[in-house]
Amino acid sequence: MVEPGVDPSIARLGHVGIHCTDLAKQKTFYRDVLGLQVTDEDPNLGMVFMSARPEEEHHEILLCGGRNVDDRDAMLLQQVSFRCDSLEDVVGFYNRLKEHAVQFDMVVSHGNAVGVYFRDPEGNRLEVYWATGLRARQPYLERVDLTRSPEAIMHDIIESVRLHGATGFVDRSALEKQDIGASR
Repeated sequence: MVEPGVDPSIARLGHVGIHCTDLAKQKTFYRDVLGLQVTDEDPNLGMVFMSARPEEEHHEILLCGGRNVDDRDAMLLQQVSFRCDSLEDVVGFYNRLKEHAVQFDMVVSHGNAVGVYFRDPEGNRLEVYWATGLRARQPYLERVDLTRSPEAIMHDIIESVRLHGATGFVDRSALEKQDIGASR
């Protein structure tokens, strides 16, 4: 029983469910490109349960057949974000996504995180990110070049946060040149 005056709180994101048009293609992408593990599935019901940490969380993503909207411009999901343990992990995913010819929406620093935004085969927006440990007022959006060394990347982010961390910063060219608009 919750005591009066005590607010309940959310500990962390549990899972996200996504309706899919091509369940097999989505399963392959999330398993082979993002590295999630299939923890359960029911082909008859068209459900695939997947997790990055199956020993802790049975599923973080549930893929379900039956998507009834085939319009790529329909905004059904804002994004699903996967947290990484290191900048090197984000760079590794960046390289893997390039190898699989995945189109990027944005590759940016938020001051407090480095994120790679991209789409799955059915157009759902995803992000892999690493928290920098820096404090930066949001919104904060600045292009980052993940082909550079992690040390060089962090040097630039630290300097940018030193200049803009208290006020936030949005590099509009990061929106315009990376296939994402302020209204999207």
